[in-house]
Amino acid sequence: MPFPPHPRTALRRRSLLASAAGAALLAGCSGTPDSATAGGSLSAADRARARAAGDSEALADRYAAVLGAHPALATQLRPLRAEVVRHAQAFRDGAVASASPSVSSSASASSSASAPTAPSASPVPGDPKSALKELASAERTLADRRARALLDVPGELARLMASVAAAGAAHAYLLTEGAK
Repeated sequence: MPFPPHPRTALRRRSLLASAAGAALLAGCSGTPDSATAGGSLSAADRARARAAGDSEALADRYAAVLGAHPALATQLRPLRAEVVRHAQAFRDGAVASASPSVSSSASASSSASAPTAPSASPVPGDPKSALKELASAERTLADRRARALLDVPGELARLMASVAAAGAAHAYLLTEGAK
């Protein structure tokens, strides 16, 4: 009959296995940002960043359309739109500088053209309260999508997406309150 392993030995083996698994995971994480894979295409993080920037740009366009249709809402909407523009810029500025300009610009053009839900595609409601509700819905939808997407992106981009999603949720709240 074999002797059971000594508790300290079992603990050391588990620690060793856990350390080895952790080291393998860390080895898979690159310390330097690499925008292109071996095939020359953008990494998943860069695609997510470009998609997020395109979504923010489309939302900023929607704000501009509402402002054009309802100039009386300018005091309320301009600061929110300015934040959305800064969000787009934050996603663009975070793009890896080593990506070639043609790849970056084509990625941003394709991401904004193929955005899953383009908030500016529908006409602006004629009633200002309805327009605010529509903007709130667009902000909420985008914030929810970003909250889901941040689980699939690396650290710094996840933090940026979480922050922008939280800001979008706050914008949705302010717009909803303004529509009352």
